[in-house]
Amino acid sequence: MSFSFFKPSRPKTPPEVAKAIKDSLNALDTKTVAEVKALEKAMEEVEKNFVTMRCMLSGDGEVEPNVEQVSQLALEISKEDVISLVVHKLPILGWEARKDLVHCWSILLKQQVDSKYCCVEYIEKNLELLDFLVVCYDNKEIALNCGNMLRECIKFPSLAQYILNSASFVLFFKFVELPNFDVASDAFSTFKDILTKHASLVAEYLTGHYDEFFDLYEKLLTSSNYVTRRQSLKLLSDFLLEAPNVQIMKRYILEVRYLKIMMTLLRDSSKNIQISAFHIFKVFVANPNKPREIKIILAKNHEKLLELLNSLSGKGAEDEQFEEEKELIIKEIEKVSRLQSLKS
Repeated sequence: MSFSFFKPSRPKTPPEVAKAIKDSLNALDTKTVAEVKALEKAMEEVEKNFVTMRCMLSGDGEVEPNVEQVSQLALEISKEDVISLVVHKLPILGWEARKDLVHCWSILLKQQVDSKYCCVEYIEKNLELLDFLVVCYDNKEIALNCGNMLRECIKFPSLAQYILNSASFVLFFKFVELPNFDVASDAFSTFKDILTKHASLVAEYLTGHYDEFFDLYEKLLTSSNYVTRRQSLKLLSDFLLEAPNVQIMKRYILEVRYLKIMMTLLRDSSKNIQISAFHIFKVFVANPNKPREIKIILAKNHEKLLELLNSLSGKGAEDEQFEEEKELIIKEIEKVSRLQSLKS
């Protein structure tokens, strides 16, 4: 006698999973869903299909994922335009669905089919999806999800380059100061990745957008928000002092306006900000090709600067090196001051 009443259903194939996701996402279209119950059922289908996708991509804790199925699912999701759908439907997805999506997004982007990143190539052909994800920082409900997805995209040079050169990039200067701390912090993490993951791309961007970028960046360095000042100052060191950006740095340290900002930050009430400012200020002072305007500013303010520097000390392990650098900078300021007084 057979007891096959509860015969397990056949596992879905990658094409079936991709189609099921597409169909359930399309069912969320408010134009076609007339009743609340129908919408709830459609949302349940989406969540169920996302769980299936997650299990296929990363296993279920007992069974490891099948490498061939993972690659095939990535390919099918690209072919069926599912990537575009999941991005545009993100604002109406539930919390669980978004969590599963973010988990799957990372895996899908990394999948290579015939030595090509099929999902990345799809996004390269639909770059407006990146703009959509950036703008979603204005929606605090999904901002952190979008931030995670953007940072995965930024790992790929072609996608990072697009964001850098897109009109939406300048929105980050607003998003990093949003009143919601979690969203602002996440936006800054993404902003930092854009400016540090691909140094040569950033150098190229800064060369072409120098004035526009640093005009906006000045507002972050002079922000009334302590966290913004501290983070942006640290980030400036991270990318400006990198080897590929040496020409940008040489240009930056010729400008009096930026020297004045660092001098102001040296007087900040936060020791952390003072020390970070010193590491950029010292490059202005140590520059062997200081323009006359820079020398005049240093000479004019040398007493206050020496007083500030003498009261400044490093932290822990870096203290000895910090003191050595500080001593050199103090001597250089004294030298500049003497020479300027001889000329006047």
